[in-house]
Amino acid sequence: MRETAAERWSRRVVLTLLTLFTVTPLYVMLSSAVKPLRDVQGAFTWLPTRPSFQAFVDMWSTVPLGRYLVNSLLVSSVAAVVSVAIAIFAAFAVSRYRFRGRQVFSVTVLSTQMFPGILFLLPLFLIYVNLGNATGIELYASRTGLVITYLTFSLPFSIWMLVGYFDSIPRGLDEAAQVDGAGPMRTLFQVILPTAIPGVVAVTVYAFMTAWGEVLFASVMTDENSRTLAVGLQGYATQYNVYWNQVMAASLVVSIPVVAGFLMLQRYFVAGLTAGAVK
Repeated sequence: MRETAAERWSRRVVLTLLTLFTVTPLYVMLSSAVKPLRDVQGAFTWLPTRPSFQAFVDMWSTVPLGRYLVNSLLVSSVAAVVSVAIAIFAAFAVSRYRFRGRQVFSVTVLSTQMFPGILFLLPLFLIYVNLGNATGIELYASRTGLVITYLTFSLPFSIWMLVGYFDSIPRGLDEAAQVDGAGPMRTLFQVILPTAIPGVVAVTVYAFMTAWGEVLFASVMTDENSRTLAVGLQGYATQYNVYWNQVMAASLVVSIPVVAGFLMLQRYFVAGLTAGAVK
């Protein structure tokens, strides 16, 4: 069916508005980052009158941005890898085996997403503090404790997503592997996982992004040494001033690793999100 002129222009208008809606905040961030602080605090102008890249230099010394960046990369990467590794085995068991309590487990895993994160904040805080006092294992104000915290809400959703994706893989592949003498683990690693790479990548990206941008738990469960970027950016707001140009510069710089990683994995990410939706 041919597209009419009205439909074509409507599509162009909608896409143009969506593009402006996306690009305008990015342009404001970039233009504010290359303005002196006095110009940013003054009347807004679309074009910087005195462009300066000093904010990109000063942002590393105003707050320990490098340490925050390393903390975020470590915590997010470890949380994503551990979450996906556990979710693969759990999803494989739920998808391929029928056992007592399977339905209850599936519903319980999914129902954890119904509760707001703040409900778990105080219990986790008390557990970490009491565990540290009783055993000397310091989980509070540590990157290890933050990783465990992020697993509490990234792992259930990762299991649920992978179950849907594994269900879309024909069981005939499992049966063919069993005929060749493959056991459950060999079937998983040599048959199921190679087929499920897009789904695994999609879940990994989700788990990483969940940990990367999380603020609530990171603001309570960390100290100056274990603080992540999402909380560390607040350091540009002091008692006497807010360094808006450095905030914008830092926001742009710390977005580069995430954007680059997403662009490299975009093909797998889109395929993983759509493939598990249809069985």
